[in-house]
Amino acid sequence: MKKETKEKAALNPVVGATEEQQIQKEFKESITNEMVVGNTKPPEILGIEEDSRTRLAGLEVMSMTELYDSSFPPRVPIIDGLLNCGTYLFVGAPKVGKSFFMAQLAFHVATGTPLWEYPTRQGSVLYLALEDDYARLQQRLSMMFGDEETDKLFLATRAATIKEGLDNQIEAFVREYPDARLIIVDTLQKVREVGEEKYSYANDYENITKFKEFSDKNGLCILIVHHTRKLESSDSFEMISGTNGLLGAADGAFFLYKKKRTDNEAILDITGRDQQDQQLTLERDLETCIWKLTKAENEIFKPKADPVLEAIAIFLKNEKHWEGIASELMEAVPILGDLIPANVLTRRLNVNRTNLYKEYGVCYEPMQRTSDRKPFSLKLVESE
Repeated sequence: MKKETKEKAALNPVVGATEEQQIQKEFKESITNEMVVGNTKPPEILGIEEDSRTRLAGLEVMSMTELYDSSFPPRVPIIDGLLNCGTYLFVGAPKVGKSFFMAQLAFHVATGTPLWEYPTRQGSVLYLALEDDYARLQQRLSMMFGDEETDKLFLATRAATIKEGLDNQIEAFVREYPDARLIIVDTLQKVREVGEEKYSYANDYENITKFKEFSDKNGLCILIVHHTRKLESSDSFEMISGTNGLLGAADGAFFLYKKKRTDNEAILDITGRDQQDQQLTLERDLETCIWKLTKAENEIFKPKADPVLEAIAIFLKNEKHWEGIASELMEAVPILGDLIPANVLTRRLNVNRTNLYKEYGVCYEPMQRTSDRKPFSLKLVESE
C-alpha cells in the first residue's frame, strides 16, 4: 500500500457544546483536535511509576490508596458518545448495510467532521475492506461522498490472517501514521485461520483478545465487522455468530438490523464497557446510501458539573499555565479551600483527569516528584 503524497487541508471539525455550563462551552470547540494529537498511549508509555506496584510471585497488585494516587492518561472517545478506544464488534446480517456504514464512519474520523450530532476527533484510518476490490471501493466512496476526499483514509483489500501476522501489519501502519485513531477489519472471517474450530469459546476469545491488546497498547479503536447467526433471539447481541467468547473479550458491540430486509430503516443497538447502552434509528439515503440518524433513544451522557474542576478551569482561563503542588494551588485559588481539603485535591485531579480533559479543556500532568513534593502542571488546551 503506497503512501499518498497529495496534500490536502483537513476539514475543520465541528464540536458541539453544552448550554448549561458556560465554561465547558468555551473550551469544548478547542479540545477536539488541539488537545488530542495522535493516539493515546498507555500508562507505561507515559511514565506512570511502577514503584507502588507490589509483585507477589509474579502477581502485580495495587492497593486502592495507591490506585487513587496514580494518574492515568485521559480516555478520550473517537466519536463522543458513540465510539471509544478499544476493540468493538460491528455485527449485522449479510447485505444489511454494514460496509456502507464502515465507509461512512471511516470518512468522518479521517476528516474530523461530526457523525450526525456526535463530535469526532480526526485521525488516520485504516480500512481493511477484505470482501471488496479497489474498483468497487472507488465506486462506493464516490457514490457516498462525491468529489470529497481525504488523504487520512487508507484502504486495503488483502491482509494477513491473525496467526500469519496481521498484528505486524497494523503495527507497521501505526508506526507510519502515529495519528491513527481507527482500524476497521471487514470481516472477522477473512482474518481467521482456514479450518479453525468454528464454535470454540477459547479460539473466539483468543482472537479478539489479540486485537484488544493491540488497541489498548496503542490507544486507538479496532472495529471488527462480523455476521449474525440464523437463530432468532430477543437479545440482539445473542445473535452474534460464534460463541460468547467474541463479545466477552471485546469492549463492546454494535448490532445493525432491519425489521424487514426490504426496509430502508434500520436499528443500531450499542453496548460497551465504557459507554451507556444506546439504540439509534437510522435511515439510508436511496441516492448516496449514507445512513442518516432519525432518532436516538438516549442523549449523550454528560457528567455532573464538578465545582472543584470548574474553579480550576476558571483560574486557568486567565493563567493559561500553572505549575506547583496542591497547597500552592489552594492558595492561588482560594475558593478551593471551601470545596475540598488540600490533602485530597491531588487525588481528585488524578481520578478526574479524563473529565477535566474532556469537559473543561484543562490538561493535568503529574511532574517529577521529590521526597516531600508532588508537583503537577495545569494547562489550557489553547496554550498547548
